[in-house]
Amino acid sequence: MADQKKEKCILLYSGGLDTSVIVHWLAQKGYEVICVTVDVGQQEDIRFEKKALGSGASKFIVKDLRVPFVERGVFQCVRWQAKYEGRYLLGTSIARPFMIEAVVDTAKKEGTKCIAHGATGKGNDQCRFELAAYALIPGARIIAPWRDAEFRKLIPGRTEAIAYAAKHKIPIQATARKPWSTDPNLQHRSHEAGELEDPWRRPRDEMFQLVTPLSKTPDQGEEVEVSFERGIPVAVNGKRLKSVELLQTLNEIAGRHGVGVVDMVENRFVGMKSRGVYEAPGATVLYEAHRDLEGLTMDREVMRIRDTLMPTYAALVYNGFWHSPAKEALDAFIEKAQENVTGTSRVLLYKGTARPTGRKSPVSLYDESIATMEGGGSYNQDDATGFLRIVGLPTRVQAGLRERRKK
Repeated sequence: MADQKKEKCILLYSGGLDTSVIVHWLAQKGYEVICVTVDVGQQEDIRFEKKALGSGASKFIVKDLRVPFVERGVFQCVRWQAKYEGRYLLGTSIARPFMIEAVVDTAKKEGTKCIAHGATGKGNDQCRFELAAYALIPGARIIAPWRDAEFRKLIPGRTEAIAYAAKHKIPIQATARKPWSTDPNLQHRSHEAGELEDPWRRPRDEMFQLVTPLSKTPDQGEEVEVSFERGIPVAVNGKRLKSVELLQTLNEIAGRHGVGVVDMVENRFVGMKSRGVYEAPGATVLYEAHRDLEGLTMDREVMRIRDTLMPTYAALVYNGFWHSPAKEALDAFIEKAQENVTGTSRVLLYKGTARPTGRKSPVSLYDESIATMEGGGSYNQDDATGFLRIVGLPTRVQAGLRERRKK
C-alpha cells in the first residue's frame, strides 16, 4: 500500500504493552496509526508520545476529558442514584464512552471511520467502545485485534507480546505483572483478574490506592457537608468547588476513613460472571449525601418512578448504551425530577461507613408543623379515618368475601 493511500486508523491508546504492540501490528498491516490517549483522571504519567511514535504511530494526541467525564458522567449517575445490580457505582462504565468520544472526534478531523481498541473479546469494554462508536460515527469500522485470529496466533498472550516488542524494538517497559489488574480514573479504582478471580480470596491491603485499610483508619470520625443544586454537587464544607476538584477533595477525605469499597461478583453483558473490587470513596459520599437530601426535597411519586427506572438506567450505562435513545430519554426525565434537589447534607465518615446526620434546604418539602408528634399542629388527625376507609376498601371487600365463602 503506497504511503499516500494508507488508510488512517485511530487507536485508543493506553501506553501499555497491549496497545503498543497493536500500534506496530496495525502499521505492519498497512494502516497509518494515530494514537489517542484520554485523560479521565488516571493520575499517572500519560505522556506517551515517544512510546507511541516509537511503536509505529504517525501521530500522538492527548485529550483531557476530566471535566466532561465528571460533570456529564459521574454527576449524572449520582442524580440517578445509578448502581449496577444495586452495588457497582459504574466508574469504568461511565469513562469508556468519553474515551470513544475523543477517538471519534479525532477520526472525523482526520477524515476516517476506522477505529481500533485493545479490549478483549471477553469483557464489557468492547461493548462500551463499539456501541458508542457506532452511535457517534455512522459507518464506523472497528478493528479489535484481540478478536482477530491472525493477531491471537501471532501474540496469544503477555509473554509473546513482550517477545514481539523486543523483536521489533517497540519501546515498552515490561514490569513484573501484579497479581491483579487495576483501571483508574477520577471516580474510582477498579481491580480485577489474577488472584481476584478466586471469589473467596480476600483482597490484599496493598491493593487499595484511594481507600485506607480499615485497620489504619482514624479512630475519630469526621463529618463532611456536601451541597447540591438541582441534584448536581457544587460545594464541600461550604466551599464552592469546580467539579474535578470537588470529587478529588471527597476522594481524599472519605478515602482516609476507609469509605467506598465494593467487592462483588457481577454479571457482564457478554454473559459471564466476574469479580470486581472497586474503590470509590468520593462517589460513595456523593450518593449517600444526595439520596439523603432527596428525602427532604423530592416529591414522593417522582422519587418512586426514578427508583423504579434506576436499574434500567444503570444497565444501559453498564452495557455500553450511553448514546442510545433510551438513555437520552431517561436523561430528559432526570432533569425535571432533580429540579428541586437543592440544599446540603451532612455525612459522618467513620471506619468504612458514610452515615447522614443532617440535611437542610431552601426548598425543603418538610413541614415541621405537620410532622410534629406533639399536640396541635396543622395536621388534623381526624382526617385519617376517612383516608383509611378509602384506601382500605379493597382489603375490606376481600375480607368480607372470604368470610362469606366459608359459610
